[in-house]
Amino acid sequence: MTHIQITEESQIPLLGSLYFGIIDRGTNILQVRPSCGCNINCPFCSVDAGPKSTTRATSYEVEMEYLLSAVDEIARFKGEGVECHIDSPGEPLMYHRLPELVAAIRGIDCVSTISLQTNGTLLDAAKIAALESAGLDRINLSIHAMDPAIARTLSGVDWFDIGQVTDAARAVAESRIDLLIAPVYIPGINDAEILKLIRFAQEIGAGKRFPPLGIQKFERYRYGRSPKGVKAQSWWQFFNRSIKEWEKESGLVLRLDAERDFGTVRRQFVPLTLAKGEKVTVEIRAPGWIHGEMLGVANNRVVSVYNCPKTAGQIRVKIISTKHNIYTGMPI
Repeated sequence: MTHIQITEESQIPLLGSLYFGIIDRGTNILQVRPSCGCNINCPFCSVDAGPKSTTRATSYEVEMEYLLSAVDEIARFKGEGVECHIDSPGEPLMYHRLPELVAAIRGIDCVSTISLQTNGTLLDAAKIAALESAGLDRINLSIHAMDPAIARTLSGVDWFDIGQVTDAARAVAESRIDLLIAPVYIPGINDAEILKLIRFAQEIGAGKRFPPLGIQKFERYRYGRSPKGVKAQSWWQFFNRSIKEWEKESGLVLRLDAERDFGTVRRQFVPLTLAKGEKVTVEIRAPGWIHGEMLGVANNRVVSVYNCPKTAGQIRVKIISTKHNIYTGMPI
């Protein structure tokens, strides 16, 4: 696998890519992606990340100072009350300067909340203490089962230890960092585990300022992995059967509201610099994350060029998507 360092000198912008940098979905939340590596192989992974990936050809890591300058600029554009959610197509704790990044973001006036998504396998007392000291507000912890065998199967690695992850969860709950347990419900696989996870969250005191749980719906994705025989629920089935039943049994409100529970509000998008359907010249700068893809630059944005016949130089491209400031194109 090719590893790419994204620095200011690389002349690769930090807006435009799904894989690294910053994603703006038109709210006060900025997704901050410092890297995209992953250490496990979840069989339901939406992006086929991890050591056993069959589609991923490249990994990326952004220089902290470069990333911080972009976060500062975009947070100021968004205004007061910004949440920086540090996530990744993989595992954000693989970024070696993560506590430094959190501390630096904490110093940006417009940022009110810093949250982190993690699978928990790299969380230990030292990392939790470092993140707490840095000013992290919340950890969204992806635990999908309490049963050791099911949890190991859903991690895709034989070394996965649910005891280590639940110990880390308890330590987070006892710290100043808020804890949200975030399982993916996979029908037919972890049905009996969801109530166990709800009770575990209640037992350890998760959710001091934010909800204790954020149960996610399993989805199938074009470049993701899906367990054999699993059928995705409709949103109606997920909310009106599964969520409603767990609410009845637990006495908790489990259907989350972005504004009520997290303070998420609509904010102006960072202006687009390319339009869907536009034909532009793109300068190829790096290999893409999937085979046959290259990352190019046009109008100060990253453009993912699919089925790209070139590995360097310029190429004419038709922009096929600009949703959420993520740009994709096809050669013409």
